[in-house]
Amino acid sequence: MSGLLTALLEEIRIDYVRRMQANGFTEPYLTAERLCHERLFLGADQLAEIVEQDPTLLAARAGDLIMNRQESENPSVGVIICSNILAAALEGLLAVAVEQEWLDIDEEGHVLVDEEELSQDTQYSIDIDYSTSETAKRNIALGGVSKLSEIFATAESVFLDLLQENTRDKDAYQRALDISSDYSVFAPEDIAPLIAENPLLLGLRPEDLIDEDLFDGDPPAGLIISAHLTRMMLHQMLELGVEHGVLVLDSSGHIVVPDEPDEPPIIH
Repeated sequence: MSGLLTALLEEIRIDYVRRMQANGFTEPYLTAERLCHERLFLGADQLAEIVEQDPTLLAARAGDLIMNRQESENPSVGVIICSNILAAALEGLLAVAVEQEWLDIDEEGHVLVDEEELSQDTQYSIDIDYSTSETAKRNIALGGVSKLSEIFATAESVFLDLLQENTRDKDAYQRALDISSDYSVFAPEDIAPLIAENPLLLGLRPEDLIDEDLFDGDPPAGLIISAHLTRMMLHQMLELGVEHGVLVLDSSGHIVVPDEPDEPPIIH
């Protein structure tokens, strides 16, 4: 686990004990749940640091963990990861409650929570803005070539070299598809450094880019980023194809491709 995350969870554990003491040791479950929602929807820069230290967080899925109806429909990568961190933290606080005898467990080790606490249909607001990042601003100001730009530049170079060999439209489009797939970044340990460099990637959402048959319609956070980067790379290469005269635009300014799909490329 990330050292930053470990320290944060310890702070929350201490805060939980203080809150329980202050409220007369009542509502152990709701107190834990509220505290986790207050503290664990992290800003882009802080979450990017944690993900860089622990890329396995990019395997997180939304599941039924997001207790906000609006966000649960098309959650951002950041919200998905934070919801999973929150679920783990809540489990840890309930273990504290059992240890302190604020809650009991049954014979199978399940935590017993008062029905009145569980029956409350609590909706928590999620106000995190993943459209701003001081880290991203700083890196842009410093200039230089980003890791993501290097990946895109390599893919474009390969694409342009292949175009020199064959300039038929059909081949140009297929080559763009193949290369965007070949140079897509899928492994969590490869995506994490890109997030650390540009935490704004945490604001990306599924947006129907991923085949619904995969992952039961609940893709891992990292794959959502991969899908967006793949689409960006494909569009960039298609634009290069237009610039080099191997692809053309229709009257509306859209790139004409063989058997043009009705929907944008979907990861499958």
